[in-house]
This record gives sequence, C-alpha cells and structure tokens, in this order.
Amino acid sequence: MAATALALALTMLLAAPAARAGLPTGVPTAQNDKGPPVNRDARIMAEFEERVKAYSTLHRELEATIPALPKQPTPEQIDARELALAALIAKTRAKAAPGDIFTKETRALFRRYLARVFDGPQGRELRASIMDENPGRLSLHINARYPESIPVTTVPPQVLQALPKLPDDLEYRFIGDRLILHDIHAHTIVDIIDGAIPH
Repeated sequence: MAATALALALTMLLAAPAARAGLPTGVPTAQNDKGPPVNRDARIMAEFEERVKAYSTLHRELEATIPALPKQPTPEQIDARELALAALIAKTRAKAAPGDIFTKETRALFRRYLARVFDGPQGRELRASIMDENPGRLSLHINARYPESIPVTTVPPQVLQALPKLPDDLEYRFIGDRLILHDIHAHTIVDIIDGAIPH
C-alpha cells in the first residue's frame, strides 16, 4: 500500500494534473459550452494546492521510513534526521526543477497577489521587515538545504493571508526578493519564485 501511495504521489507531482478540487463556492468545476468559464485564478490555485498535496503525501511516505526522534532529541539527532529525509526526497525527486510546483501560471498569480500587498499602505513597512537581515541574492537550488548562513525570515501575516494555506510540513519563506517553498522537516528548498517582492 505504501509503495502504491508513494508512486501515486510522485506521479501527481510530475504530471501536475489540472485538479478542480477546492474551488470557491459558486465557481463551476468544469468548462463547457452551456456554462460559464472556470474562474481562472481559482483554477490555478486549485492546481497549485493539488501539487502541494502530492508533495506533502510524498514527504509523509518518505518520512515514515525514517526512525522517529526521541522525546528529547539533541540538535545533532534533529540535524541527522533532517539530512536523512532530505536525501530521500532528493533521490525520489531527482528530476525536480524550478516550476514543478510554482508553475508559470502560479508564479504570475502569486506575483500579482503579492504586488497588491506590497503596493498597499503597509507595503514599505512590510518590505523593510522582510529585507531586514535578508542576505539578498544567493545561489539556490531545488532539493538543496536551506542556507545555514542566513536566518529563517519571518513572513508577515498580511503576506500569508494573500497566499494559499500550506500543509504543516511546508512553509513560505523569503530569501532576497524570492519566495521559497520550504520543507520544514527536511530543511530543504522545494521550489522558488524569483522576483516575488516588487521593487
């Protein structure tokens, strides 16, 4: 069963299916000649959430194969488990590339939503809070470890409210003007949006 679920999750990640689950109430789930067209933003969001769900399923399946941490783990034990999980994810997602989860449509939609936030009355303050202690341009790679040399930046609530909610094992982070999809348990970079913060 586990192998089947794992294979299904990986297939969904690679295929990036056009899922319709999770559309807002009142939005049609399919486009046909008799009904109105699908809300484009809702479709893009639903497809993004489906890809995230597939990744999260893969993450959980792989994490279940690693021995659990003791009740009071040492930093070394936590680090070792993160590295083990990251290695499994990297091996399974060996062909992963930027845009597998943040597709071209998703990147454009996220940039538009974030532009509304940063162009708002609190935009300057929000940008300053994100860029504080932010190292700027670094070389980042999919499946690579989140850079140890920089702090894990806090994402303001106003920004989080503009973006889809993520599973507990994933989070949004900023590095420079790039938005990172960060795997918390593996401490790795899942995908990247360049130019997420408008200048």
